[in-house]
Amino acid sequence: MNKLTPIILSGILLFGAAACSEGAKTSADSPNSTTENRNSPPPAETVQKTQGDATSDVRKAQANSDIRAREQRNNVTGGDAIRADGDLQSEVRSKLEVNITKGQLTVDAKDGLVTVGGTVPNETDLAKIKPLAKEIKGVKDVNVTAVVAPAAPASPSSNQ
Repeated sequence: MNKLTPIILSGILLFGAAACSEGAKTSADSPNSTTENRNSPPPAETVQKTQGDATSDVRKAQANSDIRAREQRNNVTGGDAIRADGDLQSEVRSKLEVNITKGQLTVDAKDGLVTVGGTVPNETDLAKIKPLAKEIKGVKDVNVTAVVAPAAPASPSSNQ
């Protein structure tokens, strides 16, 4: 049974990686790829809604628990240095989502190289991307194509 467990877990990881071929996004209105950056800032209402979900204590605990569980699973299977691309995408996305709450980011991973695109509201958040992504086991390097684009002010009609 001990020899069968890593095989089963590896199969699940392989299936999950194949099913998650698109880049991971920190919010539904993030760009569709790491090469697509929006020239116009996201609407303030969208940013507030996304931030409310991302900053909740439940969401932070969930993301951190998910990252720890994946790292433990990979340690059991001996894959703590070489990680599936989909696994890296998801973990980096989770890490960025709870630490850069007003960003609209897309994450892609290939052989340990993580690319992060999209928008963040300020230079401080932009500078956080690379160090946060490198905290995830298996990330060899980070390419940041994200740009600074502060949220657009709320339109008067949306406050009614």
